[in-house]
Amino acid sequence: MTAVGFIGLGTMGTPMARNLVKAGHALTVYDLNAAAVAKLVEAGAAAAPSPAAVAGASEVVITMLPDAPDVEKAVLGPGGIGEGLRPGSLYIDMSTIDPQTTQTVGAALKAKGVDMLDSPVGKTVEHAIAGTSTLMIGGDAAVLERARPVLSAMGQDLIHCGGLGMGQAMKLTNNLLASVLITASSEALVCGAKAGLTLETMISVLKTTMAWNQQLAVAMHNRALKGDFEPGFMVKLAHKDCCLALAMNRSLGIETPVGAATLAALQEAIEAGLAGKDVGAVLKLREDTAGVQVRLPA
Repeated sequence: MTAVGFIGLGTMGTPMARNLVKAGHALTVYDLNAAAVAKLVEAGAAAAPSPAAVAGASEVVITMLPDAPDVEKAVLGPGGIGEGLRPGSLYIDMSTIDPQTTQTVGAALKAKGVDMLDSPVGKTVEHAIAGTSTLMIGGDAAVLERARPVLSAMGQDLIHCGGLGMGQAMKLTNNLLASVLITASSEALVCGAKAGLTLETMISVLKTTMAWNQQLAVAMHNRALKGDFEPGFMVKLAHKDCCLALAMNRSLGIETPVGAATLAALQEAIEAGLAGKDVGAVLKLREDTAGVQVRLPA
């Protein structure tokens, strides 16, 4: 059993934290949402009044936060994790942010004698609940082995991507492609439906060709194609991740015209009031424009 702290009990963070309790770790949690904290306390966790207090009670501290400024504030800000971490402890950031911020935070903690891993999360909320997420991990390999018993409670596929920040680079690469696929798949299905094809026909053909993809097979099948647009992975977070991915590409001197078009589609969805809906709501955006619906049989 390891004393673990967890900060950020959102859609993904809550089931991940629950799985740490189920695995037998002593868990201390903090979130601005008191109701989310209360649910974890009911599940067996202890509550702390600040990130610093979480760190003071923990050998390993995990954050699962919306964006880079949130991570910097939680770690390096007043009352932050950095004030409570002891030399020899371990910090794991499972948020999706940019590699540069990860490396900046890691350097600040290294000066305090604290190791860091970045371990952003892949797959869906359902996988987070089941503890079968993909974890894309950046940092020293020896530190990863030290963290493996904790990470294994939350993920099934633990993939070491390289040095600190490379987990984030992999996650941004993954999410850019995932956003392109769900946007393009939505456009194609709506186009086919408007032309008179049934969803059954389209799926039957697409499953046999190079057009088939996991967005169609899993994410859209389980949510959007059933008319379920509740999060899930929200449009506004997909938009944030696309922005980060395009910024990373720009810093590398790479042009991303398809990525830019996908970002524009996500921005359109936000302007249509879908920011808090699942990213599969890009299907609804196209349906509303075309005047058709693409749905699996009830």
